[in-house]
Amino acid sequence: MRAATGSLLGLAYGDSLGKPTEFQEYATIVARYGPGGPRQLIGEPALVTDDTQMALAVGEALREAASITPESLEPVLRRRFLEWAASPENDRAPGMTCLRAIGNLADGRPWARATQADSKGCGANMRVTPVGLMPGLTDDQRAGAAQFQAALTHGHPTGLAASELTAYAVFWLRGGLAPSGLLAALRERCAEQRKVYRGDWLGELWHRPAVTSPEEFIARGWDECAAALDRVAEALAGGDHTGDPCLRTGAGWIAEEALATALYVYLVSPDEPVAVLGRGAASSGDSDSIACLAGAFAGAALGLAAWPADWQTQIEYADRLFRLGRAWD
Repeated sequence: MRAATGSLLGLAYGDSLGKPTEFQEYATIVARYGPGGPRQLIGEPALVTDDTQMALAVGEALREAASITPESLEPVLRRRFLEWAASPENDRAPGMTCLRAIGNLADGRPWARATQADSKGCGANMRVTPVGLMPGLTDDQRAGAAQFQAALTHGHPTGLAASELTAYAVFWLRGGLAPSGLLAALRERCAEQRKVYRGDWLGELWHRPAVTSPEEFIARGWDECAAALDRVAEALAGGDHTGDPCLRTGAGWIAEEALATALYVYLVSPDEPVAVLGRGAASSGDSDSIACLAGAFAGAALGLAAWPADWQTQIEYADRLFRLGRAWD
């Protein structure tokens, strides 16, 4: 199936289709593309945003690190993020949370002092797909790495929990979980992990005014994600899936809403991957992040064959995406 390659390309395709519709109102998008949203890549190459750029940074850091431990991964992630921030190609309206945190990392600060402690922006989970795709990780490594890569820039517990859930959605779909069982599996993960604080990865990140324990800190993130997943279930049960998906599950600027709306647009028709991308891009919120996550889910489940063959040579960074996918397929 080449599921790793399919997922990474799905992420990039969704990112590219959502790039021109981000910041547009739903009516404007529909007037130009129709209710199904954009369905064709534009440009040679078809450009992506910081979502794909940072996902590649995370994926290439995972491959480079000597081991998947916080000690080995932190300096590699730090360097990859700094390289991305300094690149002349970092001109795709990058998120300010990432730029501020990486600016602090550039000063040599410990990551826990560099992170934006109160941010749960979707920059925490738009880039985590590679953690879900990397083979051979233990559960502790996958969960820890998913939260840790988020924590370097986004220190809010919901950013951590949403990143772990995003990685596990990719991991489970690639492993053969039926899409119909995905929401229940994610909801169960919220319940199981609610008071699990990964101190070996996160250290004293939980230290905040009025927070009395690491369990209290992390539970807030899992609770907010669980509530977002419940909204997805309600939206799917509603039956009418026309119109702006952001009105049902959130605009996607914050981590739990990006996850929720991506899951919603994917689960409406998981066997129609191009329609999934169009639905994600035809949204009034963070369209590129919503569509890129939905594309990662669809590609993980259906593999490389899910996507039009001619897109493979049109998408920006095709060489890096294929290199990473081949390593993990």
